[in-house]
Amino acid sequence: MDGLTSLLRDGGPILWIIMLLSLAAGAIIIERFLFFRRIRVDEDTLIARLKATLEKGHHDEALSICEGNPSPLTNLMKVGIENRHKAPGDIRDLVVSAANLEIPHLERSLNALGTIAHISPLLGLLGTVTGNIEAFGILGKFGAVGDPALLASGIAEALITTAAGLIVSIPAIVFYNHLVSRVNHIIIRLENRVNELVLFLGGA
Repeated sequence: MDGLTSLLRDGGPILWIIMLLSLAAGAIIIERFLFFRRIRVDEDTLIARLKATLEKGHHDEALSICEGNPSPLTNLMKVGIENRHKAPGDIRDLVVSAANLEIPHLERSLNALGTIAHISPLLGLLGTVTGNIEAFGILGKFGAVGDPALLASGIAEALITTAAGLIVSIPAIVFYNHLVSRVNHIIIRLENRVNELVLFLGGA
């Protein structure tokens, strides 16, 4: 505990900012993984189940299936089923609009995570600069320093903040890229499903 307290003290205010950003990044990553886990469904099985239900004319049951399996795909299916009596072109427009509304939910907080990933090493660099300024200020004030401990505070801030910025940035970039790739994959799947949904619902 004493070592941690000393580390936080030596790192200065910039280290505290980097730590707060690390907590924010961690919260975003956990929330996004829980979100994607919650919306994960077996799409092929679900589509087959919905088609079988709709072919029997059980539209209320199909809506219940969608509500019981919340995901971007079932949200599109729900919109299509609710508007099944409209022309295929109108159904397509409504489904496409619903798909566009899903994108902000999928991308929520990813911009913030990307920002944290990019500014953390810059803050570490800022800490390096301010730490070196402090160290050189001591040299300028006292000239030749016989006791290296006088320089310890500035040098510690310079090194600690750089390391902290990189420690936060590297995993944040890894998770950001993974989450963006996951979102893009979902969006592509939704785009590929739109025509299939419209054709089926238009004939349901």
